[in-house]
Amino acid sequence: MKNRSLLNYLKQKSKSKLGRVIALTGARQTGKTTLVQTGFPGYTYISLEDPVVRPEYSALSAPQWHENFPKAILDEVQKVPAIIESIKAVYDAYPESKYILTGSSQILLMEKIRESLAGRVALFELYPLTLPEMMTTSWEDNINDSRMIQWLRNPGDQNFLNGIPIRDEQYAKASRLMEKYLQFGAMPIIIDDELTENDKFDWLYDYIQTYLQRDIRDLANLRDLEPFVRAQKALAGLTGQCINMSNLARQAGITAKTAKRFLTYLEISYQVILLKPWFRNLNKRLVKSPKTHFLDPGIQRIILGRRGQVTGAEFESAIVAEIFKQIKNSRLPVECYHLRTVDGREVDLLLESEDGFVPIEIKLTNKIIETDARHLRDLEEILDRPILHSFIISNDPSIKKIDSNITALPVSWFLGS
Repeated sequence: MKNRSLLNYLKQKSKSKLGRVIALTGARQTGKTTLVQTGFPGYTYISLEDPVVRPEYSALSAPQWHENFPKAILDEVQKVPAIIESIKAVYDAYPESKYILTGSSQILLMEKIRESLAGRVALFELYPLTLPEMMTTSWEDNINDSRMIQWLRNPGDQNFLNGIPIRDEQYAKASRLMEKYLQFGAMPIIIDDELTENDKFDWLYDYIQTYLQRDIRDLANLRDLEPFVRAQKALAGLTGQCINMSNLARQAGITAKTAKRFLTYLEISYQVILLKPWFRNLNKRLVKSPKTHFLDPGIQRIILGRRGQVTGAEFESAIVAEIFKQIKNSRLPVECYHLRTVDGREVDLLLESEDGFVPIEIKLTNKIIETDARHLRDLEEILDRPILHSFIISNDPSIKKIDSNITALPVSWFLGS
């Protein structure tokens, strides 16, 4: 069992007047149910996945909810939208009531919440495991911030830019976990060491089928899933690239309008990240197309039927996803972008905080050389705020100071704890 960064935030929020109703969304099998049941043992757990029991709960009045279930976890609550109206009535009438609503379909749950619970609900999202979470062995273990998150909290701290990673036991552990993450992803069940490789591949394949049969049918009410499956596979092959809807549509055999709609489904069901382009500088010719990254490398690879060594694009997507998850879990006010000029200059990931920018290049290589930093130089000409520091992260096990404001770091050192 792995500890989750979100657990403490949920507990703290639940003690607040603003945390009487909490909504937790995230992809299927990211551990939402386990998380809330572990963190809130005094709450009654009610699953609304079973259509047989839904009418019984739908028929309850607000006084009955308060009398029978004053504190409850309502799992897959988007299946019974009428219950959200009941929770609103309980919230307004009984100040001591507390509820946690969970769902794997962000749009179906959030639409109803915006209609009925605006101003009454605290929103949280649960993602697949991060590397620091993978390094824990129980709910009681502390989750240490990665070196990246520590640095983002205090950009003046240069300590982790020094050291010898290969002498650090935690770095060795993080490196082993990173290898597994790149192959199989970070869904909680996949991290189980008792599973064989074939077990993991079988589970990932079954996950994709469940996702298609449940989430996509719920979201889109598609009678024929084949066009979506083609688009999903085409997009998996384009991970880490700027999205051209016409190209995606052509590969999937659908219209550009349908391709855009399918991409939205993948994003709101927590399968992909759309990395926004940065283009505030109107004096520069900058690409304005988003990049797509699969949120879990295991799922992306199983869609393509790939095993073995990851490609450069797969590595980039997996690392962007890990950084994205860690930033979201930390609840830091940091935005993620990519940067690309029309003449081909590109920064894989551009983090923006209130203090300035952190450009990051991601390289699959085991040996960083000085030319790997070429796209990180002279970015001040393009960006409109200060550059705090630039990083190259790769499989090179050594820390290298390229110049005063560019440092190359091992990926497991940067993202591990």
